[in-house]
Amino acid sequence: MTGLACMILAGGAARRMGGNPKGLELLGDKPVLAHVVERVAPQAGVLALNSNTDTALFNAFDLPIIPDAPPLGRGPLAGILAAMKWAHALGFKQVATVAWDTPFLPADLMARLGQAQQCQSMKSVMAATRDTAGRLWRHPTASLWPTHLHDDLETALAEGTRKVSAWAELHGVDLVEFPTGRPDPFFNINTPEDLALAHTYLER
Repeated sequence: MTGLACMILAGGAARRMGGNPKGLELLGDKPVLAHVVERVAPQAGVLALNSNTDTALFNAFDLPIIPDAPPLGRGPLAGILAAMKWAHALGFKQVATVAWDTPFLPADLMARLGQAQQCQSMKSVMAATRDTAGRLWRHPTASLWPTHLHDDLETALAEGTRKVSAWAELHGVDLVEFPTGRPDPFFNINTPEDLALAHTYLER
């Protein structure tokens, strides 16, 4: 296969959205997830969705649905592990991940992550932006991961590791800084207020 493999991580309990799957909330005339797919599909050689919920919810998207390995409920690192194993089985040496609640992702996300990884001997590469105060913020789910680390990550999860950045740092991680605009390209929707704000961004 050519191009990058990419997994959209459809995780989170959506408690702040009243229990409704946040990626399926309407933003404009289509679900948030549809915006994410439109952003990343042209950038990926192959695309799939990581979810542990009813696969029928995603029939309209025509994507392979890859669940976490049991036990479930281990957070985004479990989704990243599923992504690594899926891509590794397809013969990819790296896999990109993005979150399903980030509808404004950069059009050059994977190109820039991939370029940085080629320059850094297959280290993990993570997107970052700066806020108005100049502070650098990492976006751990918007990253490119070497798939050969899947065994190590599986062991780390079994031992209780849950924080994405903490595990990534064990193996070395480089940051790729993206311009911050309005909206921030990694703006994510967690609350009804976030969704309302995303509507204003979309209208612009």
